[in-house]
Amino acid sequence: MGLVGSFVFLFVVYRQRNKVRKANVIITQEKERSDNLLLNILPVEVAEELKSKGTADARHYDNVTVLFTDFKSFTTISEQLSPQELVNELHACFKGFDEICGKYNIEKIKTIGDVYLAVCGLPLADEKHAENVVNAALEISEFMKNRRKELGAKTFEIRIGINSGSVVAGIVGVKKFAYDIWGDTVNTAARMEQNSEAGKINISETTYALVKDRFSCEYRGELDAKNKGKLKMYFVETHN
Repeated sequence: MGLVGSFVFLFVVYRQRNKVRKANVIITQEKERSDNLLLNILPVEVAEELKSKGTADARHYDNVTVLFTDFKSFTTISEQLSPQELVNELHACFKGFDEICGKYNIEKIKTIGDVYLAVCGLPLADEKHAENVVNAALEISEFMKNRRKELGAKTFEIRIGINSGSVVAGIVGVKKFAYDIWGDTVNTAARMEQNSEAGKINISETTYALVKDRFSCEYRGELDAKNKGKLKMYFVETHN
């Protein structure tokens, strides 16, 4: 091979290596993007299991605390806002909730309309699961009170319900799959929220037993809860 031929050969090799390098950069960027999207949907540990196995097993968790919130008179207020104003306000509120929950190792599960569902104690155990959720609830309540002062009728008053116990968690669906939680603990947390009041944090007897030494609570008595009969309920007032 002559000198010219050698230069041509080296040039072809260089171009080929450059193409491979660029292709690898693109592949790496796309992988990072897909991983980030997956982490927006799933807890880190579940996402890693899904990537390594192609599936993620459903699991039972004994000690968790579930948080439910919704907005008082949501339908009435939403009718007074334009569609874009409504979406913007929900986004601002839920973004604030996400940031608060992140401080306390709480996993956001999903939003359904104006309902926000989150849980602490999975997929990694946390002995402070109840305390963390109550702390987050107090901050969420304060966040919405401040927003109400600033925006008035253009935002919402919040109701919060909390219950502790066991749940099953797993992935459902194939298209637009979702990580979700099930069990009586979730149902009771929903009843706590439904029996709460605007600006209040309503907790079950189970959660109260776990946090009573750290928070001042007002006993409300036994109240009727849909499909649950009478349940003892408490309003969280403040830290002890």
